[in-house]
Amino acid sequence: MVKYIGSKRALLPWITGVVEQINAINPLRDAVDLFSGSARVGHALKNMGLLVTSNDIHTYALVLAQALVQADATKYPPERILPILQRLQKRKGKAGWFTRTYCQESRFIQPHNGAKIEAIRTRIELEAAGDEILRAILLYSLMIAADKVDSTTGIQMAYLKRWAPRSYGELRLEYPPLLPGEGWALQADALEMAAHLRTDLFYLDPPYNQHSYLGNYHLWETLVRWDNPQTYGIARKRTDVQERKSPFNSKREAKGAMEKLLGSLQAKHLVLSFNNEGFFRTEEIEAMLKEWGYVVRMNQTHRRYVGARIGIYNPQGQKVGQVSHTENEEYLFVATHSKKVFNALRSKTTRRLAG
Repeated sequence: MVKYIGSKRALLPWITGVVEQINAINPLRDAVDLFSGSARVGHALKNMGLLVTSNDIHTYALVLAQALVQADATKYPPERILPILQRLQKRKGKAGWFTRTYCQESRFIQPHNGAKIEAIRTRIELEAAGDEILRAILLYSLMIAADKVDSTTGIQMAYLKRWAPRSYGELRLEYPPLLPGEGWALQADALEMAAHLRTDLFYLDPPYNQHSYLGNYHLWETLVRWDNPQTYGIARKRTDVQERKSPFNSKREAKGAMEKLLGSLQAKHLVLSFNNEGFFRTEEIEAMLKEWGYVVRMNQTHRRYVGARIGIYNPQGQKVGQVSHTENEEYLFVATHSKKVFNALRSKTTRRLAG
C-alpha cells in the first residue's frame, strides 16, 4: 500500500485489536471509516468480516477505497486482472505533461518511470471500459508501482535533493491485495455525510493539524484525476490545494467542526484516532465525547515519519531547521454506551464521563 503519513500502518494491530474486543462483547455487522485516506483501516476492518463503508473528500482516496474496500476479489480475481496489467506493463513510455511537471520541473519520479506512468495511465481508461471498480483497481496498481520508485521521504510537500536509490528501479504493476466480499466507497464531505450514515461502529481519523492531506499527496490526486492541473512552487502542487481546505486543518474552525461531527453520528460505538501534534488536548476530546456515556483513552508512543526525523532542508540541500521531536504520542478514544465494553477496555487513563 502507498506510503501515507496518516495511514495507521504501524497502529493497525492496535486498532483492530480494540475493534475485536468490542466485537467479542457486542457483535458488529458493519463499520464506517469516515476519513478513509489510504483505506488501510477500512481494508483491515473488511478483512475482519465487517461490511465497511469508506469515505473521503479526495479523489485519490476514493480510488484507494474502491480497490481495497469496495472491490470484491471474487469478481476481480488475478486471472481476470493480471492479463490487463501485463498488457499495460508492455506499453512503451511516452513523456508528456506529467513527466515534464513531476520528473523534470520537480524530481518526484525519474523521467523514465514518468514516461511509463503516462503511457499506462492514458491506456487505463480504455482497459476499464466504463467499469469504475476495474478502473480503480488498475489505478491502485499504478499508484503502488509509482510509490515504490518515488524519491520522497513519504510525503509530497518536497522531494529529495539526490535521487533515492529506489527511484532508479523499473516501474512494475502488481495485483492489489483485494479481499472477497462487499464494501462501499464514498467521496463526500465528512461533516455533510455523517448524519446520513447508520452503523454499528464509526472509525474517525480526522486531520489533526494545519497540514493538508491534499498538499501532502497532491501527486496522487493528479495521477487519478489526470487533469494536467495548474501548479505552483518547487513541489509543483496543484493550485486547488490552496482552495480545497478542511475546517479540521484550521485551529480556529477545528473544534466547531469536531463538535458538529460528533453530534451527528449515530452508532453503538466510536473509535477515534488522534495524537499529541493535534489541535486538541486529550481532555478536550474527552469533553466532546461525554454524550456517548463511557469513554476509554489509550495511548502508545510511535516514531514520527522519516522526513520529520531527518530535519528541514532548503532546495540547495542546506539544513535550515532543527528536529523538534522524533516520537509522537498516539491516542485511541473509544466511546460507547456499553458498560461491558467500557469495563473490558478501561485502563489507567480511562475516564467515565457520563452514563
